Amino acid sequence: MSKSSVVTARQAPVAGEAKVSTGSLTIQGETFEVVSHERVALIDLTDTVMRRAHESGVREGTVSLWSMQTTCTLFINESQQALHADILQFLDETVDRHKYYRHNDPALSDCDRQNADSHLKALLLGHSLTLQIAGGELVLGQWQRVLMGELDGPRTRKVRVQIMGIVA
Repeated sequence: MSKSSVVTARQAPVAGEAKVSTGSLTIQGETFEVVSHERVALIDLTDTVMRRAHESGVREGTVSLWSMQTTCTLFINESQQALHADILQFLDETVDRHKYYRHNDPALSDCDRQNADSHLKALLLGHSLTLQIAGGELVLGQWQRVLMGELDGPRTRKVRVQIMGIVA
């Protein structure tokens, strides 16, 4: 068993920004950064995603979001402080940070962050979202918000957004 993680290598790095249009179909992608200030936190990205959707000019289409890190998640839920506290408590009770994990054992892993719990919590929340755009607006329910889960901060995280659809 190797102590090192397997690296995913691309032939070329992901472009910071990209845009392709043919007729009224457009595909735009970019990466933006989110700075967290705590080890574990929930950050509301809804306004950022809405702004990018509006700026794209897409009337009907999709927005895909992807976390570029394994300990940073994206999901939909209500954005309310008491619920955020409940979500974080649920994650802590479900995955105990102080339990023995092979990923944290220097004899078995080269990871020095002691963050196995962060990786396991990320499994519960997921790393990507796809949202619809209808009439130029994100399709979200009344209380639904786009949340980023920082599980191993504080850090600067990268989120990739791709908007695809018909421009009016």
